[in-house]
Amino acid sequence: MTPAVRLAKKAKITFDILEYSHDPHCAAYGEEAANTLGLEPAQVFKTLLVAIDKAHAPIAVALVPVDHQLNLKAVAKCLGQKKLQMADAELAQKSSGYLVGGISPLAQKKQLPTLIDDSAQGFERIYVSAGRRGLEISLAATDLAQLCKGEFADIKTL
Repeated sequence: MTPAVRLAKKAKITFDILEYSHDPHCAAYGEEAANTLGLEPAQVFKTLLVAIDKAHAPIAVALVPVDHQLNLKAVAKCLGQKKLQMADAELAQKSSGYLVGGISPLAQKKQLPTLIDDSAQGFERIYVSAGRRGLEISLAATDLAQLCKGEFADIKTL
């Protein structure tokens, strides 16, 4: 059981765990989850970490549907920053406590500001990593926001 699943259980929210066999040659983790599990890509959210620059640890977590890209300008504006970039993978892993491809927004080692694309609110349930490659957790977007102290914002691009 991952820290993310333990947190969901402890909070007594309604959730489901979906497991699949991760292909080690696949680097598009979120898209792999959607395809393998037969889920709508717009409901499967990837967890991304952003930083001021490559030398700095991540300063925030951002979740967008796997069929979209992150709008870094929108995230920077929400966080009161001039400019942001994707966090270095090694620093993202160190900060979150999870491996890339299995980074969950739940129960990270460091609580960071979290932004969830507002499209999540249009679904009864969304899917995010449960803390390891090949493991997804299905939950209400409002429960996710509550558990990771997240806020909804328009942060995706095509």
